Amino acid sequence: MTPTDSFISHLLELRNRLLKVVVGFLIVFIALFPFSNKIYALLAYPLLSKMPAGGQMIATAVTTPFFVPMKVAMLAAFVISLPNTLYQIWSFIAPGLYAHEKKFMLPLVIFSSLLFLAGMSFAYFLVFPVIFGFIVGTAPKGVAVMTDIGNYLDFVITLFMAFGLAFEVPIAVVLLVRFGWVNIKALKDSRPYVIVGAFIIGAIFTPPDIISQFMLAVPMWLLYEVGILVSQFMQPKENLIGDA
Repeated sequence: MTPTDSFISHLLELRNRLLKVVVGFLIVFIALFPFSNKIYALLAYPLLSKMPAGGQMIATAVTTPFFVPMKVAMLAAFVISLPNTLYQIWSFIAPGLYAHEKKFMLPLVIFSSLLFLAGMSFAYFLVFPVIFGFIVGTAPKGVAVMTDIGNYLDFVITLFMAFGLAFEVPIAVVLLVRFGWVNIKALKDSRPYVIVGAFIIGAIFTPPDIISQFMLAVPMWLLYEVGILVSQFMQPKENLIGDA
């Protein structure tokens, strides 16, 4: 097989894998779309549960009541179809990996997906009630909190991404050590800077109450420590000599 033929075959394989990713997503989205309003209601529950009796959300644009629940259904479809997406990615790259790389990368892909979902769950079940309780509780007397559903969706997606990525810290640490870019000693020496950085990120991506900032910063720091702990069993042998 010539280099050109090999390149074309890789492009065809990539196209087939991407097509399967899109088809998997569309199947889940079509199945969820009839329930998009209920899914949005579930997403909005952390805020609605903190509002006074009779409190509600509003739609300020004509098309918002249709498009926002549809976006939520798309988000849910992306999450549910993620195993298929990761499987297609793995099937595409696996033939080019050595046996020891396959043993390392497959668990890494699985755990990174689980950690991202864990970060989203942490945000929904623990962080959202604190944040929205703070927001509603600090509203001036006589002011009704009536958030636009589109703005609410943008806000929760930002927090989902922030906490999902924050929970990927152990994976990033393991990769840095596994590929020899950083050693364990350097990670330990960087601990004070990581803690400060975690609180800066917490201040950027959460409302101005100190509790929600801690709820992002502290898990990031603890997960950094978990990454260091796991990396000690996965670092290259030359790093083991350097850390001794």
